[in-house]
Amino acid sequence: MSTIRKIAGGAVIAAALLSLSACSGMSRQGRNTAIGAGVGAVGGAVLTGGSTLGTLGGAAVGGIIGNVGSK
Repeated sequence: MSTIRKIAGGAVIAAALLSLSACSGMSRQGRNTAIGAGVGAVGGAVLTGGSTLGTLGGAAVGGIIGNVGSK
């Protein structure tokens, strides 16, 4: 794995961990939407080898599932 991919992966993980603290004042549905989008983005990136379109598509699908699933 190249050094840039390692750094980018570490930055994504750090950003995800820091963003979890922002969920404290959110509603249950908003929190589930954000979590679903984050998980979907990671899943889309993994499944497509880091493709931008795959990451964005995964985030969109995950966000929708998180939003609808919390109703």
